[in-house]
Amino acid sequence: MKLNKWQIVRAGVGTAALMIGLSSCVSIPKGAKAVKPFNKDKYLGKWYEICRMDFKFEKNLNNVTANYNLKDNGTIRVDNKGYNYLDKEWKESIGKAKLVGNDGAGRLKVSFFGPFYSGYNVIAIDKDYKYAMVAGNNLNYLWLLSRETTIPPAVISDYLKQAKNLGYNVKKLVWTKHDR
Repeated sequence: MKLNKWQIVRAGVGTAALMIGLSSCVSIPKGAKAVKPFNKDKYLGKWYEICRMDFKFEKNLNNVTANYNLKDNGTIRVDNKGYNYLDKEWKESIGKAKLVGNDGAGRLKVSFFGPFYSGYNVIAIDKDYKYAMVAGNNLNYLWLLSRETTIPPAVISDYLKQAKNLGYNVKKLVWTKHDR
């Protein structure tokens, strides 16, 4: 069967729309609930990564921080930085985040690559916004964050228990060093 150029264009546009839709998935792991109410303004600022489920964009990084700053247009600038201890150089990724929905929950969508967004779900946070647990779209993404380079053992224990109950394999967590 021979296709004319308009059929090819329509098929290409349809495929591209489908891929963007699938690639821009901003879901939350089954059973997880985002913090509610969530105070975006209290969440802004600098966070230190305490541990993470490792993935290719953070491979071999220590001294990882994330800075969240509100932009004039209402989006949040995300500035992730870490030191690659093998290459002996700093890596930085700048992205943007937006709240998902308007129900006051700690659900955001984050993009570092144009129109492609991923889920960023604050699923645990203390009342002072000093310690947080963040889940991605699925059980392959999890971070424990702190306003300081350490986190109290009791908080770690509580967050890891919650993560295990959701199905995370917490033995796979990479513990981030902060020595620079």
